[in-house]
Amino acid sequence: MRTTRLSIAFDAADIAAESRFWADLLDGEVVRTDHDWHTVQFPEGSGVPDVCVQLSPDHVPPTWPDPAVRQQVHLDVDVEDVRAAEEEALAKGARLVQETAPLDADEGFRVYASPAGHPFCLCWGG
Repeated sequence: MRTTRLSIAFDAADIAAESRFWADLLDGEVVRTDHDWHTVQFPEGSGVPDVCVQLSPDHVPPTWPDPAVRQQVHLDVDVEDVRAAEEEALAKGARLVQETAPLDADEGFRVYASPAGHPFCLCWGG
């Protein structure tokens, strides 16, 4: 299979909030804003796939780590400065879900949720 670009798609009831969150967090740009689909793109050569957000009015956010509503998908975001990355993610609308390692650890990850509840990890030192 030959591909030209990889996209990751999230469901959300509020696609404007979810697409803006990913664009702000990962330094992208919302380039398509149809009523039921938004696309966030990143600079050519960055290696970051498109992040798409599909309207799902009845979306139920994951409850991870509680398995009542499965996580559906998650992203691992490798960062150099986890303290700064956490501060930025929280300021942009993420919420901390699980503290798996102290911020002063040489390596680790922490689990967060986007505004629509999709889990993602900030990973460092690995």
